[in-house]
Amino acid sequence: MAGSIDAANVKTIILACEAGMGSSLMSVNSLKKKLKKANVAGVKVMHKPARAIPNDAQVVVVHKGLANVVRKRVPDAVVVTFSHFLNDPAFDRLVNAFVENSQITDSLGG
Repeated sequence: MAGSIDAANVKTIILACEAGMGSSLMSVNSLKKKLKKANVAGVKVMHKPARAIPNDAQVVVVHKGLANVVRKRVPDAVVVTFSHFLNDPAFDRLVNAFVENSQITDSLGG
């Protein structure tokens, strides 16, 4: 279980969902816009079902209700949880980690 990762080392963020494309897809687009507005380049945001996250995932953003599914699927990834699909402070903290070139910290206490 990863406790944190340097934002500079992250090339892909996976936003995990349960199965559909509804609210979580809005979150993907919102995160992409926030990264672009902050002039963060070279980071890809992908949308994947929680049970289909690649084994080599570095950072996974997921609703807190699916966090345990993600942790079991990719135990070495940094898992960032959120409560609200839009405008959750977790998204801003994630973007700020890239802007400040700091650590992205696991929300599950890893």
